[in-house]
Amino acid sequence: MFTAKGLFSAVVCPYQETCTLPKCIFKHLDPKSKASQPAITISDQLSAKDDHGSQRKRQKLNDESERPSSTAEASTVDKETVQPPALRSKAIEKPHKKSFAATREISPPPLKRKAVNGASSSAPSQSQKVPTSTPKAPVKAPLKKEGLNPRALKIPSPASHDMRFRLLKALHTEFVRLNSELAKDAKDDEQKLVLSDQELITRALDLEEVAAGSQSVYSNLVKNKILTYKRMSMKQWVDERTKEVAQEEAKEAALKATAPIVKPTEPPKVIETGLTIQEELTLLHRLYTPISGLSSHGYVTTVPTEADIQIAKQGIEAAKGWEVCDRCKTRFEVFPGRREEDGALTSGGKCTYHFGKPYWQDRPSSEPKAKREKKYRCCGESMGDSTGCTHSENHVFKITEVKRLAAILNFEKTPENLEKVSERPVCIDGEMGYTVYGLELIRLTATTWPTGAPLFDVLVRPMGPILDLNSRYSGVWPKDMASALPWTASVPDEPSSSSSKPNLRIVDSPAEARTLLFSHLSPSTPLIGHGLENDLNAIRMIHPVIIDTALLYPHKAGLPYRNGLKALMSTHLNRHIQVVVDGKMEGHDSKEDANAAGDLVRLALANEWKKMSREGWAVRDGEFRPPSSREGPAVPGAPSGLRGGGGGLSVEMLEEGPIKILSVDGAGRKRDRSEMEDGEVDD
Repeated sequence: MFTAKGLFSAVVCPYQETCTLPKCIFKHLDPKSKASQPAITISDQLSAKDDHGSQRKRQKLNDESERPSSTAEASTVDKETVQPPALRSKAIEKPHKKSFAATREISPPPLKRKAVNGASSSAPSQSQKVPTSTPKAPVKAPLKKEGLNPRALKIPSPASHDMRFRLLKALHTEFVRLNSELAKDAKDDEQKLVLSDQELITRALDLEEVAAGSQSVYSNLVKNKILTYKRMSMKQWVDERTKEVAQEEAKEAALKATAPIVKPTEPPKVIETGLTIQEELTLLHRLYTPISGLSSHGYVTTVPTEADIQIAKQGIEAAKGWEVCDRCKTRFEVFPGRREEDGALTSGGKCTYHFGKPYWQDRPSSEPKAKREKKYRCCGESMGDSTGCTHSENHVFKITEVKRLAAILNFEKTPENLEKVSERPVCIDGEMGYTVYGLELIRLTATTWPTGAPLFDVLVRPMGPILDLNSRYSGVWPKDMASALPWTASVPDEPSSSSSKPNLRIVDSPAEARTLLFSHLSPSTPLIGHGLENDLNAIRMIHPVIIDTALLYPHKAGLPYRNGLKALMSTHLNRHIQVVVDGKMEGHDSKEDANAAGDLVRLALANEWKKMSREGWAVRDGEFRPPSSREGPAVPGAPSGLRGGGGGLSVEMLEEGPIKILSVDGAGRKRDRSEMEDGEVDD
């Protein structure tokens, strides 16, 4: 123990009421003397503050009648000044009524304003408005201070710490040599190429950390870099630094141009095309999606032959049921007829995976040069740190090869439909679940365009035993499939009593669902949807006239990347779909998704008509008229609303050339690759 020095003898013990130490180093007050001490008033506290030189706040009276007169106040101050100490202590002991000044609120000090035209003002005038805060461009933060010591790695170290340090030091030495020579002879415009001491250390650490990712060749990579910089001439170093500085300046300019601005909460956007329904149908030809060159991206344009199907069946027999899991990428075996010993449909046990897609985490505004990390949207964990956050009973797979799809159920082209009278476009959306035959159709919805009126909404019984209904996204749950009644054309869907979700009826197979859809289509009927190749392949149908919003609003990185329907609705129409309700993900609503695709088509149509109007197009007497320089006579026998010979908007004019939808909203805009962000994919 040490001898007490009395350093805390003037500090009141924080446990004075319960302290039991016989020799406490803190100060303890006698309860009797504490009770006999006079209460300290607010006025005494204020005077104590004045004694220490601090400024007293200006006091504010609520009523002018309570303000004391200046003479009375002065006399009171004089009496207190000349009063002897003994009499002053007696006066304190006497009970007295608290003055209003001791209990009223104290107003804050006046605001100091900057001088306007040489005169300062304490408050803004009525004509002047307080400027609102505007978003500022991110400020470039200084580099993180690091020493010349190898960074800690999340992966096993490729070499000993001593080896890493020696290689790092040799690399840093070459950087210092080149930088020092550049600093000696640098001109004014080359001063920005010179690196600071911390930047040299960071550069060496970054390069060594990147090389550590390749464990087998780590030493060779770093040694080759050291040798490269050892042989590098000053001109080569200047060229390398010039390119790096140009890249940094371009990134900073892009960062300032896209400075984060708080987006105001706006109501959903109302789509106004300025056209009648018939005029919209006439103009819709300009948005048709040509799929002739998209077979490599999943669009099927021809029906597979019997020879192709036989080749696919031979491949299935050779594989002996082995597949790769679509979620965790594990190889497993599928038993369509169930395994004899235990009745299992798949091998490999439970599947552990991340259901959220990976994304690149944004850099913090304080460290714009910080290293970006790829994380999962579902749990926020970094890639490589976790095998998965979600568990499923079975591994699942999907088939993308057209021949294998046709081996299960072959494709059919949309047949002629003599009973189909209306040529109104149809919006569709399908939901899929996993079975022993891959990803199969389990729900199909069709609505009319542009009204959104429902045509049908049915569940579909898949051909194979179900592995996973994918309810998180499909919105179809086991109880829905188990309690669904058979679908008949005479009985409409019944709304559920417990929620707004309808009690859907079920059809017996995907082929029956396809027949139901064919009853509302003809080969010339426009088919609208988002990512239509997925729906058409699940239905096993080929349709010649489609409008795919995934292609109408292309991803800035181009195919195969595509914008998600949820992101498009939020960006262009301020509408939120596929939301989580009460913390539970109910899955997608195929009716909502089908109508959402239809609304995006109407928005693109409105933007296209605005573009045509700027070029001089107009609607007269129910007909689209081109600019006056292109006027011509009407073609005899042309359909209503269509003109030929330059007199109106013919089908040929509507379909001419690839149509690019350019608008202020960005609908359909093909952005440059320089605008890309890493990791942006379809939702």
